[in-house]
Amino acid sequence: MNRLAIFDCDGTLVDSQHNICAAMEACFDAFGLPRPPQEKTRRVVGLSLVEAMQVMAPDAPPELHVEMAEEYKSAFQRMRLTGSVDEPLFDGVAELLDALETDGFLLGVATGKSDRGLNLCLDCHDIAHRFVTLQTADRHPSKPHPSMIEQAMADAGAAPETSWMIGDTSYDIAMARAAGVTAIGVAWGYHAPEELWDAGAHHVASHPREIIELMRKAA
Repeated sequence: MNRLAIFDCDGTLVDSQHNICAAMEACFDAFGLPRPPQEKTRRVVGLSLVEAMQVMAPDAPPELHVEMAEEYKSAFQRMRLTGSVDEPLFDGVAELLDALETDGFLLGVATGKSDRGLNLCLDCHDIAHRFVTLQTADRHPSKPHPSMIEQAMADAGAAPETSWMIGDTSYDIAMARAAGVTAIGVAWGYHAPEELWDAGAHHVASHPREIIELMRKAA
């Protein structure tokens, strides 16, 4: 069986919190709603957009959640058109990808982003070609449903015992546990390390180099 390392995107591969918070504020402005605290926005990173809006505006009717999700996407697209989107790779991520590929791992992504958003992000860093499977919210239920991981394993010819999910939120960890794969939390993202442990993380790394060491020991 192939060995597969599946990454979340926002908060794991790239630091996109400024963009996400700005788009969320623009979305709430469009509906005349008070801007949410940025901490509340960071809490929903990783969820699919409709599910995120259910958390952000719990008293709003379901049809408004759908409209807000569309407005959020429009706000993000406007930011891209004006060149104000910045999604830098976290320090050490490029080296992590290099090391895993050298060690023979296949790479994948499982993210709450849309297909378009993920492709733009990966293309910006010229790393899209490195991933053999890209799973997004466009084609799957929201995390923590295991669908994205299950499809990623099918694409890569990997099994749960040879697959790892690497993410920064409790949703990533819960998704990994639901799929039966090893769950590695990262401490540089949007949920605190203790939340990752509480969600069932097998490991929590404070820097990408720790992930290399963990996966080499397990191989």
